[in-house]
Amino acid sequence: MSTNAHPTAGAAPLFDDFDREVESTRRVLARFPDGRGDWRPHAKSRTIGQLAMHVANIPIRGTSILETSELDMTKQAPAAPPPTTAAELVAAFDANVAGLRAAMAAASAAELSRDWTLRAGDRVILRQSKGSLLRLMVLSHIIHHRAQLGVYYRLLDIPVPGVYGPSADEPI
Repeated sequence: MSTNAHPTAGAAPLFDDFDREVESTRRVLARFPDGRGDWRPHAKSRTIGQLAMHVANIPIRGTSILETSELDMTKQAPAAPPPTTAAELVAAFDANVAGLRAAMAAASAAELSRDWTLRAGDRVILRQSKGSLLRLMVLSHIIHHRAQLGVYYRLLDIPVPGVYGPSADEPI
């Protein structure tokens, strides 16, 4: 679902990495093992379904960053049940990416320089510019959790797609 929309100058530097990371993430989500969403590698770990859904939903955070001034984590709605198939995950991810692409295309340089706050009630967890937080809380966050998902796949003997080059399962 790669669409190379041309954003405003303010969001343009984010789009090169964004497109590459979206396509890599989509390939990883497409390998989700249907019907195995309850598997977890350790009692303290998320299930593979929870982790995969978290990855698919990270773009929503980017849209929120661009369209609001803050998020209070104590007021979030409960998480929806994780999907059970790769097709559902990819569809959710594609829809969330489309929303973020639209928000990024509409963002001006002035909007990207405005601060956004993440809080838990009265406690401020972080406050940074929206542009910086798109890199931290969207791209870096996706990369981090996508790698975790790759480890889960390896433990389940699911072929891990190449992300930045070949993988043991997808050699050159």
